[in-house]
Amino acid sequence: MTKTLVFTDMDGTLLDHHTYSFEAAKPALTALGQQDIPVIPTTSKTFAELQPLRERIGLDGPFIVENGAAIFIPHGFFKQKPSGTVWVDGYWCKAFISNKNYWIKLLEKMGGEFDTKYQQFSKMSLEDIIDSTGLDEHSASLAAKRQFGEPILWQGTEEEKQRFLQAVKDRGAFPLEGGRFIHVSGNCDKGQALKWLASEYQKQHVTKVKTVALGDGKNDVAMLEAAHVPIRILSPVNPPPEVQKEEVYTSTLVSPEGWNEMLTKLLSL
Repeated sequence: MTKTLVFTDMDGTLLDHHTYSFEAAKPALTALGQQDIPVIPTTSKTFAELQPLRERIGLDGPFIVENGAAIFIPHGFFKQKPSGTVWVDGYWCKAFISNKNYWIKLLEKMGGEFDTKYQQFSKMSLEDIIDSTGLDEHSASLAAKRQFGEPILWQGTEEEKQRFLQAVKDRGAFPLEGGRFIHVSGNCDKGQALKWLASEYQKQHVTKVKTVALGDGKNDVAMLEAAHVPIRILSPVNPPPEVQKEEVYTSTLVSPEGWNEMLTKLLSL
């Protein structure tokens, strides 16, 4: 027996890029639930953001936050305590990087060259977050509750951005460009988190695991390249990310419509 695990980006993939609706994905979500295939949110979103969102969508399994910074696993998903985890807020948590304050201090030590070129997420007002993300007030307040990396909203030129990215790399950070923000954090990514969780599942259930990953942006590339079945979901605003795999699938529809399209095809095979 082979167990399938579905790892999915949220914004622009399972959720509509503009409205954050997942309505179009409901048929495939229902079919996955009927086949007992876990759907694992793998997102730049925070722990606080994912709690109400998982409840709304009807997902009760593990989830990966802040671009692979940490995995949260509900009690009972595995028979034994997952290796290397600690108990946090009612979940087993596997963290891969230092907490948010470490990265904020790193940015503070950068000097003045880039000070006017970006907005730091932790220093943005609620109104700024709402304006830059399109989230409602409550959702924006949850997005502000980051635990690990520090996103920045770039406002300089492309050439200045490349110099900034190199400067933070030189200081030991691993910046990652998402749909809207550059995430300044440690050596973590969605692919590393996918591999860890798939390996733990295989070990605890003594079964082969097949991983399916769906994403639409640059910060999904590591996850797509780590999965057995990489699926690019067309974005209404960005070109499909480049993925170094022999076989990569791409939806013909965008966001949750594309998500539903591709998983419906996969389930029919």
